[in-house]
Amino acid sequence: MEEKEKQARREDIFSRAVRAGKRTYFFDVKATKSDQYYLTITESKRRFNAEQGKFFYEKHKVFLYQEDFEKFKTGLETTIRFIETGEAPPEEEIEKKAEPIETPNEKVEVSFEDLGKEEN
Repeated sequence: MEEKEKQARREDIFSRAVRAGKRTYFFDVKATKSDQYYLTITESKRRFNAEQGKFFYEKHKVFLYQEDFEKFKTGLETTIRFIETGEAPPEEEIEKKAEPIETPNEKVEVSFEDLGKEEN
């Protein structure tokens, strides 16, 4: 694979920056080599290095893959609701919401030779 192609894969597909006080949060959608999307959340804080007399940015990243979105979302919503109201939901409710959504794993065989033929 050529260098330009590799670089294109690493570029953001979608990006949103959220400034919050002294921090900036970056929400970046990227793709794996197999074109599966994932999310990176980066917290960036401006810091001062007294020894060098320069500012620098301290960054922390979280990588969140599509199969974990629902559990992450449920955990985040539950935590925010607790901070706002002081009430924790029952554990059963948390576990129920965090269950993965099942999709049918049924394979359908298709033969191109059958296309255009009428069923009897």
